[in-house]
Amino acid sequence: MKIFKILAMLTISLLVFTGCENEEITNYAFQDISAPENVTAAFDISQDDTGTVTITPSGDGASVFQIDLGNGETAEIAAGESVTTVYPEGEYEVSIVAVGSTGLTSEYNQMLNISFKAPENLAINVDQPETNPRNITVSATADNATLFQVYFGDVEDEEPTQLMPGESITHSYTEAGVYELTVIAIGAGAATAEEDEIIIVPEAQDPLKLPVTFDDPLVGYNVVSFGSEDTMFEIVTNPELSGDNSTESMVGAITKAGAAFEGVTFNLSEAVDLSGDSKTFSVKIYSETAFPVLLKLETGVNDERANEVSADHGGTGWETITFNFATDATTSYQSDSDPGGDAIVPAGHYDAISLFLDLAGSAAGTFYVDDLMLVEAAPDCTEETEENIDAANGPINWTFMTNDDAFAFEPFGDIASSIVSNPKTDGINPSCNVQIVDKSTGCATWSGVGKAIPTAIDFTSTDKKIFKLKVLAETQTAEVTLRLEKEPFPDTEPSEDRVAQITEVGVWQELTFDFSDVDDKTFRSIILYFERDAECDGDVYYFDDLIQTDGTGTGGGVAVDPTMAAPTPMADAANVQSIFSDAYSDPAGVNYYPDWGQSTTYEMVSIGGNNAIKYDNANYQGIDIGENIDATAYDYINIDVWSGDYTSIPFFLISSTGENSVNLNVAPNQWNTIQIPLSEYTDQGLDISDVFQFKFDVQPDTGGSFYIDNLYFSRDGEDTGGGDPEVATGFPIDFESNQTFSGVFEEGDGVTGMPVANPDMTGNASATVYEFNKVNGAAWYSGIFHIFPDNIDFSEGTTFTVKVWSPKANVNVRFQLELEGSDASPNISVDQTVSQANTWTTLTFDFSGIVDTNNVYDKFVIFPDYDDVAQAPADGSIYYIDDIEQN
Repeated sequence: MKIFKILAMLTISLLVFTGCENEEITNYAFQDISAPENVTAAFDISQDDTGTVTITPSGDGASVFQIDLGNGETAEIAAGESVTTVYPEGEYEVSIVAVGSTGLTSEYNQMLNISFKAPENLAINVDQPETNPRNITVSATADNATLFQVYFGDVEDEEPTQLMPGESITHSYTEAGVYELTVIAIGAGAATAEEDEIIIVPEAQDPLKLPVTFDDPLVGYNVVSFGSEDTMFEIVTNPELSGDNSTESMVGAITKAGAAFEGVTFNLSEAVDLSGDSKTFSVKIYSETAFPVLLKLETGVNDERANEVSADHGGTGWETITFNFATDATTSYQSDSDPGGDAIVPAGHYDAISLFLDLAGSAAGTFYVDDLMLVEAAPDCTEETEENIDAANGPINWTFMTNDDAFAFEPFGDIASSIVSNPKTDGINPSCNVQIVDKSTGCATWSGVGKAIPTAIDFTSTDKKIFKLKVLAETQTAEVTLRLEKEPFPDTEPSEDRVAQITEVGVWQELTFDFSDVDDKTFRSIILYFERDAECDGDVYYFDDLIQTDGTGTGGGVAVDPTMAAPTPMADAANVQSIFSDAYSDPAGVNYYPDWGQSTTYEMVSIGGNNAIKYDNANYQGIDIGENIDATAYDYINIDVWSGDYTSIPFFLISSTGENSVNLNVAPNQWNTIQIPLSEYTDQGLDISDVFQFKFDVQPDTGGSFYIDNLYFSRDGEDTGGGDPEVATGFPIDFESNQTFSGVFEEGDGVTGMPVANPDMTGNASATVYEFNKVNGAAWYSGIFHIFPDNIDFSEGTTFTVKVWSPKANVNVRFQLELEGSDASPNISVDQTVSQANTWTTLTFDFSGIVDTNNVYDKFVIFPDYDDVAQAPADGSIYYIDDIEQN
């Protein structure tokens, strides 16, 4: 393949042109200095056939802009100023370098198409996700267009929003309804092209239940105001980012007229349950006036008595108010003969919660409410008993036993971080003290926390080169980067980075960072990044127990049970001898749990309507087939494996001549479809003409669990049941008619790709999709390539859409066009991000305005999890691809 030369050249170029920028980001970490961000420009073209364009750049933190107009002219202007030039007809690349007060720079580039012909062939692309139909992303293409003006249709006298070719813009509709979206293509002449599209925003219908955050666009927030005809309630964007609610989010606005007994009632679709130990409510309220707040439980499902608790707001803005119904609740007024006021400990279910602001007082104005929730009763924390943050005293064991700034990681990049009480003292982390990382809106993309330890860790002598870290994500999953540096700024190099993935929200997980391949460095500076290089939007994380270890024992993090069935095998039954699979017939006498004196337990489980086997507390485990199988008639043994405890499981075939094993390499907490050539057993001298048993043996790493499914022998020709799949010859590629891609790389690293049954029909009803297994340790740039017999016809469109399913959130996917056989040149690429894990996402790769149609391309390459900065080896994730279309 010719792709590798261009990748190598690209890598070298990045090192040359971005190495200094990366060094600045690292070196300035503890000084809170950053380059300008959000650099863009507004382009105003006079529609008078003169080619006159006025450019107004902007960027956060920029004081000066250096502009290359692309026509031989340059300019340097101050922030807020504009530059005007005249272009002849043609295409020009405008480059804008934003310079901050520190001298750090950021660059913005935009292709500018000047044509005096009328724009034509205008096409609008709208992405409206089902998970948030109020948000849309709009892009557009047109011949002869310099820019586009977009009208979203939801306000009167709307000013247009500028959209440049090759870019996209987002918009949020505040209310359900039917809207007319209008896009106007503008060139250098007076003529324009205009297209409309109807946008339907449905009413939110999901049930209202605790916690109430106002942030889920699918929830029907049935909140009713009471007390006065002028009392009102609406959902708005948080207007006061401060205090206990500094996150940009949606909140409830309560407008009071100043009457007594004004407030709102939350009519819950799912009753709140107070039968357990959790009986404390919390709610965030914004007020600049001090007054009492009363929270009342009403509408008992079984006629439980209404009851209430009062607490005080201090009038300092956003405050978190708590109401303890276990100790402070009293019965509510029912009548003059039953005025209430008696102590009560509620233990029932309630359908409604009412909130009174300044119960009998006269407070008037608009107040805000957010995050009404029942606080989980957590068990008492366990005090930390040991701690070491000095390598001179042994391996690092950072537990926050000492609640002191000297033992806390230091924040940088405009974020807040400190040692706090553990918010969730259960699961794997009952300890009392942890550290919080609050990535408040507007912080630097490179923000993180770091600490210089007293004595450097010497990797030339230590055998403990693996770090474990417990993490809890409050709002979203994310990647965590552990960076080891020689010294704090400025002597940071050499350094090493390792990345691990948080896979769940709201629970403690243990991540592993493996530096075993480092043997010639010392490190005294430790840095942690949560969602490195991502825009800050108020996400909160906690971490604890940074432990330096040699990595002995089982595990690759916290074991997670599968909720999705293993992929259905595609092999033709005529080419299969099944041992265990719902897709085929299994031997009548097979025993999946023979008594061999093992500690392993056995359970047949149903996952997504499909049977699988769970082996727990494992040491070794056999399967007795109940008959002899002549495996010489087959080419492979196949199995699906899931485990969060094991990354390698020795798997034995047993025949009359003995037993031999091959390791099953397992990416944690996902289904791994593994196909082993039987030659890997026969090359060890095993006779497979009478295989009668299998064995799994994880000793000495005992006690973990793993799941298996689809254990079967197969021979070549089995992939789809309809013969070998044929390489697709044109768009669209959907794998439904026995199609496949040209291939994958790096196959030498074990990377595989094949059409398989769709493992997740939610969001994509296709029966067959393409599975790409980026095996653990494979090259960071591994991907999929496809070569067409003819050149790609751009008259059919310059935008490509691809459906992607990723086991991780915030994964970058690169779509690259190439010409095969020309040393991968020319090539052009567009990157997009899969923002959610474990769901189908449609990515749009818009090449309009950046593709030179004078060049020819006959090949595309898809790079899942493409990171040419970190260049970290693959982590074993499996991705699914479907419906590649040209638009």
